[in-house]
Amino acid sequence: MIGRDLNWRDRQIFGGDLRAMMDEIEIRRAIASDAPLISELVTNTIRISNSVDYPASVIERVIGNFSADAILKLMDSRIVWIALQGGEPVGTASLDGDTVRTVFVSPTAQGRGIGRRVMQIVEAAAFAKGIKALRVPASLTARNFYTRLGYNEVREVPFGEELTVVMEKQIDRASF
Repeated sequence: MIGRDLNWRDRQIFGGDLRAMMDEIEIRRAIASDAPLISELVTNTIRISNSVDYPASVIERVIGNFSADAILKLMDSRIVWIALQGGEPVGTASLDGDTVRTVFVSPTAQGRGIGRRVMQIVEAAAFAKGIKALRVPASLTARNFYTRLGYNEVREVPFGEELTVVMEKQIDRASF
C-alpha cells in the first residue's frame, strides 16, 4: 500500500496518506517524565489486547508490575524507548542486556508498523552493543508478531494460568 495511492476506504480509515502518518511517529529514548505515559499505555494495552488470551486474574497481576514508579525503576536498569504520534504515546519497548522486554503498541495504533519500527531500533541498539542473539519472553498475544519479525520459539514457560513463550532471533546488520 505504501508507495501507491491509497484507495477511498484507506483514506477514510487513516485520515489521509499512510506515508505521512508513519512519518509522524517519533521514537526516542524515554525520560523520567515519560514513566506515567508508558505506564498508562502498557496497562491499557494489556487490558484490551491481552484479555483475549489470559484470564482477568493474570491481567491484573501483570498490570501491577507497570505502575509509573515501576517503570521509573525499569528505566534505571534497561534502555527504554517510547514511540509518539502527535505527542501521544503509541508504543514502547525496552532492552535488558540481550532480552527484549515490555514491547507494547496501543490497541488503536496496532497494525500500522509501529511495533516493527520500535523493534528495528531495539535490534539496532543490541547489535551496536555486540549482541548476536536477542531473546524475548512473549505473551501468547504477541507470539505471531515476533514470529513475523523472524523470532523462533525456544520454549514455553508456564506460571500459574499465565503462559509465556521464550523466543529468540539471531541478529545482524540485515535484521534492521
